[in-house]
Amino acid sequence: MTSTRARRSAFWIALLTALTALAACTSSDRPDEEDRPTPSRAVTAALRTVERSTDRADSARVKSTTTVGSALSMKAHGTLAWGDGLTGTLTITYTGGTTAETMRRLGTTSMEARYLPDAYYARMGEAFAEKADGKHWIKYAYDDLKNLAGSSGADLAEQMRGNAPHTSVKLLLSSTDVRKVGEETVSGVRTTRYSGTVRVEGATTQTVDIWVDDRDLLVKKVEKGRTATGALTQTAYYSDYGVQAAVHKPPEGDTADLKDLLKRGALDGT
Repeated sequence: MTSTRARRSAFWIALLTALTALAACTSSDRPDEEDRPTPSRAVTAALRTVERSTDRADSARVKSTTTVGSALSMKAHGTLAWGDGLTGTLTITYTGGTTAETMRRLGTTSMEARYLPDAYYARMGEAFAEKADGKHWIKYAYDDLKNLAGSSGADLAEQMRGNAPHTSVKLLLSSTDVRKVGEETVSGVRTTRYSGTVRVEGATTQTVDIWVDDRDLLVKKVEKGRTATGALTQTAYYSDYGVQAAVHKPPEGDTADLKDLLKRGALDGT
């Protein structure tokens, strides 16, 4: 890969990382089980029940906010389903940071994102369409990410495919100091709060807090840590489990493939 193409690929992979909205905090570096201290059996058992219950719920409505140092500040809302691969639709609004400036150059700071089992689609602005033969959607095929960004692209694709509420519970289960904090009310719902620290790729240690209702379903999660670009904070709320979350591919005639755009240099100068 030439240096110019590598820079273009790096730019668009970095943008995709921002566009994912909820995938920034789901990849953990688990310690070897035999070297791992054992948290309370009662807490571990409770979290495993939450993981199973949330996984089986198949879909939910999601609202989130994410900040990453000076690079990114955004909010998102929509529905996600994970019964048969990750699918769903989110509306993402960039509220600050250098990524918001990048999105302004591409013609919009608010966009629709669609998750399908084989790819992630993002509706870009008019400035992007001018570079892409009038097409407004960009397609990131998961199988292409490895070729575009090597192991980091493969890791990102794996995170995208596993980006569902119960993955935060799974992440917390990797913590060696996870504990039950107590009872709290969140969005009018009585919940139990659990907290712990974990090791996460791209960050040092990270704190994870989750709030769980009396049906063993995740209501809220907060993840905090530090990355190379600054402090990371992500807060998400989950509701309406079982909600209809059907999603369709954008029109083929209005969709550009990232791999093809890079190949013909359509994004040079972005």
